[in-house]
Amino acid sequence: MSIGDKINNWFGGYDESENETDYQEQGQDDGAYRPQKSRVMSIRNGKNGEVIPKKIMLFEPGIFSDVKAIASRLLSGEAVVVNFQKMDNQQARRVVDFLSGVTFAIDGEISRIGEAIFLCTPHDFTVEGDITENSRQTDF
Repeated sequence: MSIGDKINNWFGGYDESENETDYQEQGQDDGAYRPQKSRVMSIRNGKNGEVIPKKIMLFEPGIFSDVKAIASRLLSGEAVVVNFQKMDNQQARRVVDFLSGVTFAIDGEISRIGEAIFLCTPHDFTVEGDITENSRQTDF
């Protein structure tokens, strides 16, 4: 390789034909079934590998200081459903703002599931489905 080729390769003029290698096929497929290892595994959070069930806690706070108990449940990895029907709107807004910060800090999500009901989940929970506005307003 000349000095010109080296400079050309340095600035991106790479010639692929120089570095090609021939690969031989390794073995032929005889059509026999070979089971693969399972890619599914259990999540084991407890001591000695036991499975710990996840919980969803229900809260109906009356005053702003009740948010500490809700936040501690979120920080411990539990999902919470919070019903704000017993709080005035201003305090409920403050609690939602606080819980939004907590869920952001744990890489979780907060979503409104009713008129005054919110669901806060840690990062390892998945919520599927959607509640439309019409179904929220219908009577049971």
